[in-house]
Amino acid sequence: MLDLFFVLAAYLLGSISFAVLMSKAFGLPDPRSYGSGNPGATNVLRTGKKSAAALTLLGDAAKGWLAVFLAERFAPHDAQQIELIAVASVAVFIGHIYPVFFRFQGGKGVATALGVLLALNAWLGLACFVTWLAVAKVFKVSSLAALIAAAVAPLYVWALNDPVEYIVVALILAVLLVWRHKKNIENLLSGKESRIGSKS
Repeated sequence: MLDLFFVLAAYLLGSISFAVLMSKAFGLPDPRSYGSGNPGATNVLRTGKKSAAALTLLGDAAKGWLAVFLAERFAPHDAQQIELIAVASVAVFIGHIYPVFFRFQGGKGVATALGVLLALNAWLGLACFVTWLAVAKVFKVSSLAALIAAAVAPLYVWALNDPVEYIVVALILAVLLVWRHKKNIENLLSGKESRIGSKS
């Protein structure tokens, strides 16, 4: 029963959409009504309100980190703890992309995935962030940076000698991120993908 509590708590945390909350707080349009229609920091940035986008990014990453931290800190320290942490990691991510509070219409999960990876291993999260930053700096395309960072995340987990369960988490997050970026991949292949900071 306690295991179920942590997983459910992680999912509900993930279901909190900071893009929607920050947009309301700053008097901006609903992020699902313009641009890509994605309630995430990149889409909020299209309004030109950098502070709202930054807070969205921070909030979405923080909830991913918090869900894993709670499982690490308060779940029973037994043989199943690593498995529970892994499940909670996936649960908070699924909550973000399929939030119960917003009719299961959520974001793509890049910031939340980063928060999860930072909580699992700070070096892992940092490596993925630096990868995203480097690709974004060169190509100015957020989706491409996210896809590449997601693709190399399992390799980083392996290189850091983390538990195999964490490799599985990284693989699941990577697959789900690719799935959520289907339209972006189509746009990338056709040369139509928007660049970071472009207006809707």
